[in-house]
Amino acid sequence: MEPLLLFFYIIGFTCFSVGILTIPYYPLSLAFEMRKSKQHIFSSENPFVSIVVPAYNEGKVIGHCIESILASNYSEYEVILVDDGSSDNTLEEMQRYETNSHVIVVTKKNGGKASALNVGLNLAKGEVLFFVDADGIFAPDTISKMLSGFISEDVGAVCGNDAPINLDKLQTQLANLLTHVGTGFVRRALSTIDCLPVVSGNIGAYRSSTLEKTGPFLEGFIGEDMELTWRVHKAGYKIVFQPWAIVYAEAPSTITGLWKQRVRWARGLLKTAYIHRDMLFNPKYGLFAFYLPINLTSMIIIPLLQLISIILLPILLFRNINPIPLNWIGIMGWLGMFSSIFALLFSIALDRAWLDLKYFYVIPLWVLYSFMMDVVMLWAIIVELRREEANWNKLDRTGIVSR
Repeated sequence: MEPLLLFFYIIGFTCFSVGILTIPYYPLSLAFEMRKSKQHIFSSENPFVSIVVPAYNEGKVIGHCIESILASNYSEYEVILVDDGSSDNTLEEMQRYETNSHVIVVTKKNGGKASALNVGLNLAKGEVLFFVDADGIFAPDTISKMLSGFISEDVGAVCGNDAPINLDKLQTQLANLLTHVGTGFVRRALSTIDCLPVVSGNIGAYRSSTLEKTGPFLEGFIGEDMELTWRVHKAGYKIVFQPWAIVYAEAPSTITGLWKQRVRWARGLLKTAYIHRDMLFNPKYGLFAFYLPINLTSMIIIPLLQLISIILLPILLFRNINPIPLNWIGIMGWLGMFSSIFALLFSIALDRAWLDLKYFYVIPLWVLYSFMMDVVMLWAIIVELRREEANWNKLDRTGIVSR
């Protein structure tokens, strides 16, 4: 057999094999849905909650975030607003709410998101600490729904469900659909087996006692939410997903914004994996230690193999070698679109989000998005090997609310 063709098939088989490992997500997510609800466990029926909101140049959105939190149907809370040395009107927007008894405003010299989070953490008095991005918009029951995830003493953190709020562009409409798969579907499955790899920086909650054992956020680090999540696992706590605790936030509305965000996320994954490499295959950390290699393979290795496959295909075709059927079924199958569409429909059903089917016309963009994510991982690896400085590379906000 032609060596290039053999290599192409080996890559395809490897990607297919890793993809097969996601099949258990379907029964696991259904098991998550069928579990019986339990009462949260705290020292009191309504534990005091501290909500920390770090912000750097978030003047366009911070007001919406604060007002949504203050409109919550939960009363025992404080909101700690941390201005990280903004150069716009973020601090002034925060100070508009200082007269509210729930609100604390603090400003500091610019030092990055993790340092701003730690300032809020040090001021917090709550039994439970929420960490929320400055563009996040709470539903009235977001706090109470998050608390309902603490169903046992060994649950150290709860991850909420974030969804795009700016659905005015094709790119953000696609993001809205993909959120159902990557968040609503996958996190249900991984929560069932206590293998959630990240508590979302958009909406995450931790027991204060958990953070006393893990320590604060790692400063000067991108992907601080993921790194802390792995430390929570290391400390022996469980992490629960709560799909009905929803926070709406802006998705990147430009290609540049999406690129910057995903490169930052990819670098955060690479850095976290390196720091906590001792967790891989270590039975001390339970099933999570054996899930991590699968996760890292699918997130780091598979994108590189897919890029190689995309490069090889036209080379093979140019040499009159057809490695796949050149019809729409063969091409769709090679791209994995049939399984992807099935996963999307299944995920929308889990989230009871049938109205989002109206955005189904953007599905063809998924192919371009997937290719971009492959390139993102390659670039993130290159940047990490260069040891380039990692900054809080936040999105440029639009302030658009289209839900």
